[in-house]
Amino acid sequence: MKIANGLDNLVTHHRHLLSNRRIGIVAHPASVTSSLEHILPSLRRAGARVEALFGPEHGFGGEAQDMEPVAAPVKGPAGIPLYSLYGAEESSLSPSPEAVSGLDALVVDLFDVGARYYTFVWTAVLCLRVCHRVGTPLILLDRPNPLNGVTVEGAPGDSGFLSFVGLLPVPNRHGLTVGEIATMAARLECLEDALTVIPMAGWQRDMYFDETGLPFVMPSPNMPALDTALVYPGACLLEATWCSEGRGTTRPFEFFGAPGLDSDGLCRLLNEQQLPGAFFRPASFKPMFQKHAGHLCSGAQLHVRDRSIFEPYRTGVALLWALRRMAGASFCWREAPYEFVTDTPAIDLLCGSARVRQMLEDGANPDDIRASWQQGQREFEAVKADFHLY
Repeated sequence: MKIANGLDNLVTHHRHLLSNRRIGIVAHPASVTSSLEHILPSLRRAGARVEALFGPEHGFGGEAQDMEPVAAPVKGPAGIPLYSLYGAEESSLSPSPEAVSGLDALVVDLFDVGARYYTFVWTAVLCLRVCHRVGTPLILLDRPNPLNGVTVEGAPGDSGFLSFVGLLPVPNRHGLTVGEIATMAARLECLEDALTVIPMAGWQRDMYFDETGLPFVMPSPNMPALDTALVYPGACLLEATWCSEGRGTTRPFEFFGAPGLDSDGLCRLLNEQQLPGAFFRPASFKPMFQKHAGHLCSGAQLHVRDRSIFEPYRTGVALLWALRRMAGASFCWREAPYEFVTDTPAIDLLCGSARVRQMLEDGANPDDIRASWQQGQREFEAVKADFHLY
């Protein structure tokens, strides 16, 4: 079955929103039609006067690594002014009012991977806030949640831990589309008059991305495939540690490890946990960049044997627990600023509270830690349907 994404729907059925209008585009490499035409030529062909381009984290062309500032403004494709929404300061995450106030509409088309930490949905929310303030309509083009739109895992983030890896209180695996999270933001913050969501056609909530018939295009340098997205809601937690999360390899977020780890012992400890749908195989790798670049790392590759029962966030917490036990004094949390936040540990921002870190430090086992978020998860599941568009 092949569905139509929001971009397909816009250029086929809603061209009146584009024809001879001054349009800005927030996009990245995965902003393509179902036939792989990028949004820029697609909208220009539909009659839009594209006057501004905006690149989220990783840049409009997707070349930059995570948390790497992208300079702007510069001249983008076809000489169109290109603005960065991921510069050297937190203020750069939102478009300036001046950049959007002269537009007839700002079109946002960003492929997300279904995890709260993936920043593209929050770029969309920040754009919506600015558009509401200056009176510029925002047109959000919806796309599938590649991990399906049903499954939820984790508790919503606490109010004191909201950041660019979670501007709204949603769980780690939220089961919403970009359009649904934008709808949530619009309702909670009274921004609805600025938002138009162009929905998909044919998408069903229980679909994984490979069931949509749509091509998978890398939305960022370390998200090469659906397999990566599937493990990301858990393996991303390793960003908050000294352990490599596999960046700089061909299997980011599936490989993990560090110099000197006991691969066999680590995998034995993890496999003893009998984590649903998961198997850990001893592996060694040498990252070409970022953590432990150029050094041989020992660790594991995470294999998902059954995605229907796999719990990525539960698995990620188990990784942290096992690494603390195996590495001993070598284990340490990231202390450097994380996504422009300097006064809260990265692990707390990723988990949405201090509870997971504190329980790990107090010696709690993975099952007890998982139990700690079940009530919050159930509460979110009870209200999630209020924001469903499908």
